[in-house]
Amino acid sequence: MTGVASDNVIVMCRVTILFLFLGFTFRLLAQSHFSVSGYVVEQSSREALAGVSVYMPGTTLGTTTNAYGYYSLTIPARDSVSLTFSFVGYQSITYLIPLHRNVLHNIALATNSTDLAEVVVTASGDQKRVSDNAQMSQIGIPVQQIKNLPALMGEKDAIKIIQLMPGVQKGSEGSTSLYVRGGGPDQNLLILDDAVVYNGQHLFGFFSVFNGNALKSVELIKGGFPARYGGRLSSVVEMNMKEGDKQKLHVEGSVGVLSSTVTVEGPLQKEKASFLVAARRTYLDAFAQPLAKVFKTEGFVPDYYFYDLNAKLNYHFGQRNKLYISGYLGRDEYQNQEPETSGRILSAGLNWGNAAATLRWNHLFSERFFTNTSLIISDYRFTISQEDRNPESTTPQAVFKLSYNSAIRDITLKHDADFYLSPKHMVRFGIKSTYHRFTPDAIVIRDIAGGLAKQDAEPIDVVESGVYLEDAWRPESRWRINGGLRLSHYLYRNRHFLKPEPRLSVAYLVQPDLSVKASYAVMNQYIHLLSNTGTGFPTDLWVPTTKQINPQHSWQAAMGIAKDFTEQDLALTVEGYYKTMENIISYREGASFLRLNTLQSPDKANWEDNVTAGRGWSYGTEVLLQKKTGRLSGWIGYTLSWTQWQFAALNGGRPFFPKYDRRHDGSVVALYAINPRITASATWVYGTGNALTVPVGRYSAYAHKGYVSTEPGKVTVTPFDGGSHTIDYTRKNSFRGEAYHRLDVGLQFRKQKKNFERTWELNVYNAYNHRNPFFYALGTKTVGPKQTPLTALYKYSVFPIMPSISYRFRI
Repeated sequence: MTGVASDNVIVMCRVTILFLFLGFTFRLLAQSHFSVSGYVVEQSSREALAGVSVYMPGTTLGTTTNAYGYYSLTIPARDSVSLTFSFVGYQSITYLIPLHRNVLHNIALATNSTDLAEVVVTASGDQKRVSDNAQMSQIGIPVQQIKNLPALMGEKDAIKIIQLMPGVQKGSEGSTSLYVRGGGPDQNLLILDDAVVYNGQHLFGFFSVFNGNALKSVELIKGGFPARYGGRLSSVVEMNMKEGDKQKLHVEGSVGVLSSTVTVEGPLQKEKASFLVAARRTYLDAFAQPLAKVFKTEGFVPDYYFYDLNAKLNYHFGQRNKLYISGYLGRDEYQNQEPETSGRILSAGLNWGNAAATLRWNHLFSERFFTNTSLIISDYRFTISQEDRNPESTTPQAVFKLSYNSAIRDITLKHDADFYLSPKHMVRFGIKSTYHRFTPDAIVIRDIAGGLAKQDAEPIDVVESGVYLEDAWRPESRWRINGGLRLSHYLYRNRHFLKPEPRLSVAYLVQPDLSVKASYAVMNQYIHLLSNTGTGFPTDLWVPTTKQINPQHSWQAAMGIAKDFTEQDLALTVEGYYKTMENIISYREGASFLRLNTLQSPDKANWEDNVTAGRGWSYGTEVLLQKKTGRLSGWIGYTLSWTQWQFAALNGGRPFFPKYDRRHDGSVVALYAINPRITASATWVYGTGNALTVPVGRYSAYAHKGYVSTEPGKVTVTPFDGGSHTIDYTRKNSFRGEAYHRLDVGLQFRKQKKNFERTWELNVYNAYNHRNPFFYALGTKTVGPKQTPLTALYKYSVFPIMPSISYRFRI
């Protein structure tokens, strides 16, 4: 495998050399056009601004800044050109620029002081009009919006905001799992500064690992994927961390009910280098013992906390070279121990976490040729441990130990290039290769006759690579075309997969403010998530494609309209989609991720023998009406969709609705600036109930069992007939749970004093106290004058009405 990895590195070096050669060649080409290029930054902090519109007023010529704030616009030779720089929340600027040669023109945009309280949702691309962009199914989430909307226990969460968008369904109550256009939680590519995050959840899914204070941008793509993205079927969530203020030192923090955060950023060398450090930690563990005493549960004291740390350092070596180093470290720790009772000790633990580091180098070969090279290391692992022993016993079987470890580690090298070929063509191309090491196994260790029976998991090494080419083309004033091709390659031992992935997005402007759009994308996914819960718990297993398990495959087609209502500052998008998914995997009926290994009875079963492969399909319609600016802003989203799965080994081979299929899903989000100091916000969500497999009855039966009596050095089995309870279930997911709906409200009070800003926030989660279902289970109730016991299905809820208060400050 080392040789294979070396071969991939050699190939990437050769391609990089080719890119360098092309860059120098492009600089030598004679031109009948000149280019205006540069970086767009925020005036106060000098942070790069991505997605800024740069266009010639009255023409169709225009572009947007990339993720690093760079733009380049190629214009036919002329004496001068007028360019407008526009970004929501900032003051637009128009410059008259002489054009006798290639011009380097850096821009600093000032925030619009009258819009400090506004919250905006915008489509990526040209911020002027959603109708003027070929890309569809793509939404940018401003970070300020994340901070202003009400949240569970005051914990601001980017993923929770994404769940409010059409086409995105959440999991169970409070969960941060994403189910996008019928796909599962493993089919979402979560990227933080180029690094893949495999488990984005804290507190068993109630909060995500992404600290809003450290984020600069959040973008969701759920269809019409550009060729530069690959490896997942359903969505891409790309997040970039802030670079740090290059002008002044700032400290920002918050204190909430569950956790506190602190962020420090500032210059290392003004205009050239800056840093950012952000930390967050919950203090649930500090309240565990006091709460146990209040509720008299000292015999069972769970001890839990999570933390995460973000850091970034960047240095600008002149205009043409920029270096970025960023990292993330997060951990969840859960421990539970019962105190000694009659000499018995019982303890259990569960911990999981992500670690990632990214080194990026931006280089500008010419005004038209921008490149970025990244080296990324990502690591995710979790451990389950349990110990049950009786120190006073002389019987070896009185000691039982469990240790279950699973992990996935990536080392990635990627190179991307943006080439501004002409006024009508902007070309992107690149290569990426990832070396994966999976440890997808379970181990049970049991003390038998004084010895340990142990089976170590065998790591699985694979290499996943891809090359891509895409072109943003404007053939004439009414057409916008984004076309591309990605070629993905995967190597598992001696088995190769080589799969083409064509991508196409087209927009036709019927009118200047109305366009018809269509897209088509083929995606392949070489890793899978095995889940017993369907909620993305840390105990779910990441496993690779192998000789027995084929890669997941999908294609998706979408069509829709985009309409801008300029005078009302409204934007409407309506999209319909159809998507198929092949080779999705699931546990077989009754399978478990744990296996028992002992000296007497070693079990060599492999996870591949416990899964079954199937297919799925999803289709629906999404509507999004946005108001971007003003005292009242927000959006209304609605989704009508159907999702079905089919496995030969599940549900008798019949199609069924997966848990996250929802016929209707809607959200209403509103923010109102009462005055510059006070902002009110509210969100209301509704969703059809989940499709579930529930017990419908139970009955008693007799079965032949055995009683095991153990003496030192001897095992005796005594047979007997005993009664047992058997539970009868419905067909798979044939029960539809109760509809979900909830209202959250919030109120923010701001105060600014010279260099100090503080905000008090009041939130009420589930304001009208609707008891939404978390799970269903059988129970017993009595009826009639004789109090006859009957079996009944009960609904259990988690979150009633929950008020919270939090405090934020910035110095």
